[in-house]
Amino acid sequence: MNTGVVSMRYAKALLAYADAQGKEDQVYEEVKTLADHYVTVSGLRRAVENPVLDIETKLQLLQEAAGGKDVSEELKRFFRLVLEAKREKFLQFMTWSYIDLYREEKHILIGKLTTAIPSERLVQHLVELIGARTHENVELDARIDPNIIGGYIIELSGFRLDASVANQLKRVKQQFIARNRRIV
Repeated sequence: MNTGVVSMRYAKALLAYADAQGKEDQVYEEVKTLADHYVTVSGLRRAVENPVLDIETKLQLLQEAAGGKDVSEELKRFFRLVLEAKREKFLQFMTWSYIDLYREEKHILIGKLTTAIPSERLVQHLVELIGARTHENVELDARIDPNIIGGYIIELSGFRLDASVANQLKRVKQQFIARNRRIV
């Protein structure tokens, strides 16, 4: 069966179940944590897919990766369902599908903000400004890159605005080069 079809079906079922229980926001945060751990902890996927480990061990592992002891009962039941159906190899894709479905349902735009120094005020200002213009909720992933010298770079829904000092300097340099070519 196609990975996308399986993961989307399970993700839709989890979203519907969590929504019916009124826990979709909590499950969203837990699933985001699990998805992050799949990326950062290289052995997690191998351990979950390991046929030697029993279901209870895998459940404990997944629960810990999704947030520890405070993981919702809805997500625990989902993990058990996935493991008993032997669909653990699709679990990472299920998390991504759930995140996408949740964001679509809640009208959440995802963006990335890169600044030279941490600036919580700038993040808050941009979230409010973009949210007011698009009438959607905005989640910005703030990253620090001292190489941009100052300003910021924002990427949102396939668009990119580079208002960094490094980019401005690069453009000025290109203008000087273009003028010097005309003179010679």
